[in-house]
Amino acid sequence: QVQLVESGGGLVQAGGSLRLSCAASGRTFSSDVMGWFRRTPGKEREFVAGITWSIGLTRYATSVKGRFTISRDNAKNTVFLQMNSLKPEDTAVYYCATHRGPGIPNAENYFGSWGQGTQVTVSS
Repeated sequence: QVQLVESGGGLVQAGGSLRLSCAASGRTFSSDVMGWFRRTPGKEREFVAGITWSIGLTRYATSVKGRFTISRDNAKNTVFLQMNSLKPEDTAVYYCATHRGPGIPNAENYFGSWGQGTQVTVSS
């Protein structure tokens, strides 16, 4: 079982930046994939970005490409999401999750363990 704890959310003005962190503990494997998702009220959870622990291969949603950067610190079992040029439509609860398998899927049903989420609010 993997435990995930997100942090770093908050309130920021449009155009600003935030850095989210996701600390993983428990049964993690170098073959795992870490993903960030987000959810707004009334909508399904949306894939944001993913990264492989092993070689740092990444994948981004079109809506955040060029603005968000996912990275990892293997020594600290922590994944980061650097969010720049934030827009009001980025407002959501952000979750990190783990996937054990090939590739970096963008559907939430491929991800097993989830954190509790951290709120990001972007004001206009």
